[in-house]
Amino acid sequence: MKDFTDFRPFDRSQSNLHRVIAVIVTAVTILFGENLVVAQDFEREPINYLTALTDNPISQLAARLQKGEARLEHEDRRGYLKSLLKELDVPISSQTLVFSKTSLQRNRIAPRTPRAIYFNDEMYVGFCQHGEVLELSAVDPSLGAVFYTLSQEAAEIPKPTRQTDNCLLCHGSSNTRGVPGHLVRSVYVDAGGLPVLSMGTQRVDHSSPIEKRWGGWYVTGTHGKQLHLGNLVIKSTRQTEPVDNTSGQNVTELDSRFKTSAYLSPHSDLVALMVLEHQAEAHNLLTRANFQTREALHAEAGLNRDLKEPPAHRWESTTTRIKHASEALVKYLLFCGEAPITSKLQGTTTFADEFSQRGPRDSKGRSLRDFDLERRLFKYPCSYLIYSRSFDALPAEAKDVVLRRMWEVLSGADRSREFEHLSDDDRTAILEILRETKPGLPAEWHQSNVEDGSLK
Repeated sequence: MKDFTDFRPFDRSQSNLHRVIAVIVTAVTILFGENLVVAQDFEREPINYLTALTDNPISQLAARLQKGEARLEHEDRRGYLKSLLKELDVPISSQTLVFSKTSLQRNRIAPRTPRAIYFNDEMYVGFCQHGEVLELSAVDPSLGAVFYTLSQEAAEIPKPTRQTDNCLLCHGSSNTRGVPGHLVRSVYVDAGGLPVLSMGTQRVDHSSPIEKRWGGWYVTGTHGKQLHLGNLVIKSTRQTEPVDNTSGQNVTELDSRFKTSAYLSPHSDLVALMVLEHQAEAHNLLTRANFQTREALHAEAGLNRDLKEPPAHRWESTTTRIKHASEALVKYLLFCGEAPITSKLQGTTTFADEFSQRGPRDSKGRSLRDFDLERRLFKYPCSYLIYSRSFDALPAEAKDVVLRRMWEVLSGADRSREFEHLSDDDRTAILEILRETKPGLPAEWHQSNVEDGSLK
């Protein structure tokens, strides 16, 4: 089973085999309804995932490297890792450690040699001890997740290599919302690092109960009486649930479990893990809203041509597709269904402080990056990814729907059950923060109240 960083690039000599496997798995999906692979419509018009020009942190870095405007320093022990993180503005404190064999370099991953993941709002970097490559995933506003590898051999000009269709068997599936995306998994893992699939797996985002999270991951931090599956190694494949993971709770150091000096940090911060889980799914839903809107508009344009309708003729099916994808995004951005936190959480690194300091903040000093960590992840439950390039790149038709629906919820006009977790104070605070910090909001966002006067 794959987690969100399970990059599987194949050699070109394997590409035909890969395509055959993809066809077989797709057929199984259609016949049996398994949650495996969906049709890769994004490889065709209007997305053209495989051939479209990229515009993301890695493609931008590659251009700077080629022009001599950037330089990566190579180290004997960790190759380009430290220099790359600095160049991409990815904090070392974001390090999380996964020890399940669910990645390209699976033979190098085990509980004694976990794989490190580093991330910021637009970038994910995977590092294995003695790995041949760094595994990179960049968030592209028009294409979603775009995958690369960077050789760990010293070179005069390091060159990231894009991995296209080779990664999409896992990263273009229904588990990633049918778009090029990421998947975070919680799995039981044996002493060799192999997932014990007979014990089940859990796909993880901010709605997942804490007690089901972090199987196959190291976790450092305190969380009171609230339990999780982190730091757990299954001793026998015959073991069944429930599993005693007492020794894996409230762990603040990992030195007794593996050689932490091999990594840039000795930690796998639980706050960083929770942000990672939220962010990976948010990116998938942003990409899905983008793709579905562009695909709907493309299909509509063809239909209008064929039926000799005016180019601006809007079909109800187009509106429905856009609304459906946009509504799912709105609910996720506003943390609908977020699993409650029942004990105070605290990480072991500076990640929470560094993350919060990235702002922006309103005139009252408030930010969507402020943490709560006692009842829920964030103090103001609206995703900071509303500031992202991916959000800004949404087609106008989708962005209009998303912002209108968010306004209806935050203004108090929509008080449906799905948004009951937002108190009046929550709605007002989020509304005020966004009014000051998010450029380009529709005029209605700046009204003093709504028609029913429910919120001022």
